[in-house]
Parts: sequence; structure tokens; C-alpha cells
Amino acid sequence: MNFTKMHGLGNDFIVVAGQDKLPDGVAELAVKLCDRHFGIGADGLVYILPSSKADFRMRIINSDGSEAEQCGNAIRCVAKYVYDNGLTDKTEITIETLGAGVQKVRVTAEAGKAALVRVDMGEPILEGLKVPTTVDANPVIAHPIEADGREFRFTAVSMGNPHCVIYVDDAVNFDLGTWGPKLENHPMFPRKINVEFVTVNSRNQADMRVWERGAGPTLACGTGACATVVASVLNGLTDRTVTVSLKGGDLLIEWDERDNHVYMTGPAAEVFRGTWEGL
Repeated sequence: MNFTKMHGLGNDFIVVAGQDKLPDGVAELAVKLCDRHFGIGADGLVYILPSSKADFRMRIINSDGSEAEQCGNAIRCVAKYVYDNGLTDKTEITIETLGAGVQKVRVTAEAGKAALVRVDMGEPILEGLKVPTTVDANPVIAHPIEADGREFRFTAVSMGNPHCVIYVDDAVNFDLGTWGPKLENHPMFPRKINVEFVTVNSRNQADMRVWERGAGPTLACGTGACATVVASVLNGLTDRTVTVSLKGGDLLIEWDERDNHVYMTGPAAEVFRGTWEGL
């Protein structure tokens, strides 16, 4: 199996193209390949597949073997891969996702390679039961939640995958390892959830750290950055165009009032290529 190792702001993936469908036992394969000691090492395994409704189809298997409905950093990597490798010469590309439907991607090229990728992430889902949470409200804003004796307040957003955004005094140094898994697996979230801890520093900039469902702490989360901006607008904390600073770098997020779509702009990078021998 030939693969390409890629990342979006340090959120890294093993990207596989040239197959018609997911292989049998893909969950076990993802766990093995994503292991950073005995495998290649990654946050997820990404397949680029044919699509009947878009230019390409993306499937993402997390490092724990579960499947993600959508991933903003992965879709930028997919766009860069197909453009850089000549699978398309278009700079406007459509990519089918499992949870967010067909998404439109725009590539900005430099020297024949994709330098920046802007993704139309679609409209956020704000109805609590559809995120999903167990809270029957639309939207779910600053809702109390208790974990291990500590109370937080979360705002729920789905960008094709579920997020809860929690504001803290110092997101950069927040204890992700303690509170991330407790909230990811909280009974208030029937399909688990991605957890963003956020500190808003101005109307146009926020720090975010993320505990990703199925992957744990990652250096960046594109859908999480989108959810953060939607939540911050709903809470009256930011404007609609915000630079979200993640551990791996910055993403520019825009929630457009005209079409209610969220747009994400950021880089993607290829790290190396290899062949997995199945050992």
C-alpha cells in the first residue's frame, strides 16, 4: 500500500489514493498504521475515493479505529494531494464527505503546488438534538455541564461532526488530558464529542486547544476552529471573521452572514511518501 504522510497545522494523516473503496478491516488497519511507535504514526487514516456526486470522496478513520464524519484539516490535505499530484487541474474542487455532504474547496497555487486551501464548510447545525446532544434547545448556548465535580458551560455546534465549545481563562495551558476525555465521553453527548477549550483575546482573535473525539489531543482541528467562531459569535464575544490560533498554527475562519456558511482558510503540507508492507 502506497501512502503519503500529510498534515494541516500539525494535525497529521496517512493519505491513501487509488482505491475504489475502503479495505476490509479498515478500523484495525487504522489503529495499526496510526500508532506512533509501531506504525507510521498519525491522527487518522484518510482515503481518497471516487464519488458519483463530487470530484472526489473522502473517508477518515481516526487513530482509534472509529470513523469521523468530517475533518477540516484532512479536507485541505485531500485538496492539496489531488491538485499537486495532477488528479485534477481545477482550482475549484468538490469533495464528498460522510457527514457534511459535498463541500467546495478553492486552491491557491504557488509554483504549481497548492499553497493555501479555502473550504466552504457549509452551514453550522445549532439544534441541540441534531448536534447531537441530549439538550433540546436551539441553539445550545452556555449550557451547564458537570464532569468529575467541576462545572463547565458549553455551546454546541455541529460542522458535520459534533463539537462543544468551552471558554476558559487560559486555553493554551489548559489541562486537556484531564478534562478532554471526561467531556468527550459525557452522557450528554450520545455520539461522543470534540471538545474545544477557548480563550477570546479580541473581537478577531482567539486561542483554541482541542481534544478530538477518537484521536485525543491534536495540534489543530479545522472543524473545531469553525465551531469556535460560530460559538463565539453566538455568545457575543467576536466578530464573524476570526483568526483562530491553534497549537500547530493559525486558521482564518469566516461565518458569512449572507449565506450562513462557514469558510476556513489554511495551509496543508506533504511530509513524506512510503510503502506499507503489511508487516
